[in-house]
Amino acid sequence: MRNLLALLAGLLFGLGLIVSDMVNPTKVISFLDLAGNWDPSLALVMAAAITVGLPTFWYAKTRKHSLCGDPFNWPNNSVIDRRLVLGSLMFGAGWGLAGLCPGPALVTAASGNLMAILFVAAMLVGFLGFAVLEQRSNSA
Repeated sequence: MRNLLALLAGLLFGLGLIVSDMVNPTKVISFLDLAGNWDPSLALVMAAAITVGLPTFWYAKTRKHSLCGDPFNWPNNSVIDRRLVLGSLMFGAGWGLAGLCPGPALVTAASGNLMAILFVAAMLVGFLGFAVLEQRSNSA
């Protein structure tokens, strides 16, 4: 049942990305281009996501387990530190340069788009590089 729910949630998420055109790098870059030909339509997508997400998270916060029975592991770090700021800047720079963030990139890569496949490959190399650096710093 858990796998079926995960599949359905992933399909719904992917379909939402396609319908909203968030898988289109040109549209995303137009949204980020505040000084040029700005396209505010993705702000509506984000507002809709927040409108659905906030009440869902508020409800989930009242529960100890998910609907599948798994325990919630809520983050407890609320510190804005150097790692968070640098990571956010790198994430934003990658998003702005490619016009894709990780979710839409996976959906676009699944359609066979070479740019998205390269983006996902580079993202995975970045994940691996971070894991190696993190392991080295923890073992030192």
